[in-house]
Amino acid sequence: MKEDAVSIPHESASADLSSNLTAEPHGSGTPKLAVIVTCWNYAEYVIDAIDSVLKQGRKDCELVVIDDGSTDNSWVEISRTGVRAYRIDNAGQRLACLRGLQETTAPFILFLDADDELLPGAFNEILSRLDEGVAKLQFPLLRMDAQRTVISGPIPPLADFRGRELVEEVLKTGSYTSPPTSGNVFRRDVCQLIEGADYERAVDGVILFVAPFMGDVISLSKPLGLYRVHDRNDSGFGEELNPVPLQREAERFVDRLEHLRRLLNEKGLGSGLVTADRAYFHQERSFYLAIAKSARVGLRQFLFLLSLLWTYPYSAKVKLSMTVFFLLTFVLSSERAKRLVHYRLQAHSRSALGLIKALFRR
Repeated sequence: MKEDAVSIPHESASADLSSNLTAEPHGSGTPKLAVIVTCWNYAEYVIDAIDSVLKQGRKDCELVVIDDGSTDNSWVEISRTGVRAYRIDNAGQRLACLRGLQETTAPFILFLDADDELLPGAFNEILSRLDEGVAKLQFPLLRMDAQRTVISGPIPPLADFRGRELVEEVLKTGSYTSPPTSGNVFRRDVCQLIEGADYERAVDGVILFVAPFMGDVISLSKPLGLYRVHDRNDSGFGEELNPVPLQREAERFVDRLEHLRRLLNEKGLGSGLVTADRAYFHQERSFYLAIAKSARVGLRQFLFLLSLLWTYPYSAKVKLSMTVFFLLTFVLSSERAKRLVHYRLQAHSRSALGLIKALFRR
């Protein structure tokens, strides 16, 4: 694989701070946490991501940036920071993250998207809670717009806990409420499992759901990062409801669930894992996919979706609001149903008023 590497001093805020982190593969002392920033064509954002790590001021952490074959000015911007970075041929986030794992040694890993940031003090909060019994630590993110203005509260809302109570939820549903990529810290052995996930390009897949079986999950209610919402977020839905990403999500869920089943078979737990056709997420995406294709959803499929919703570990308030949403999309005309689903799937704050506006927009 063709690549470039860089560690160039630079008279900028980033360069002034880069000595606060281990800038070489092994550095001085023993690193406790590695942050791997993966970038593809985010020249306008990647410096903010890097600076948010450098400003944590922890010498016991590693930082490496992997440029995934960007075709914009990303590599030039990254090269100016003085941090350790590698440029590889475009291969997708998963393989870029694997390269980052090869270039770091810390026992815990945070994959930071190049358009996201960490909040001040995030490392102190994270490192104070990590030990060898932890498989994953998660925290909410605040949404911000392209200009770094915060536009929402913590997403998703999380409760504080430590333990393995998510095991039963994963077995029953195949998933659980988890933050976007940048809101997760994984133990290194959990991260290594993405090597076998050759069915997808992203990194936030099977390792999210196998983690509760490999150790404790720590959940924090305090937001420690910023999730940037802009016109190039990888939702793939565009201006209109697009069936292609919905089909991709449904297929990815099936592949991920079977991968998870193989991993759990090694622990004697695979037979207890839900099948895709009885998983709420898969039925929900299948419902949206039918709407996107202007296909009629049968009453039996619709009622089955509602039954799965009401057994899913949402709050009663969320279950009720989702029931109303599903009922509307089921009875409305195809075009209006598409508008509602499209609104729900966008990476922005949602409200009843916003839903009504989406329903009646021309």
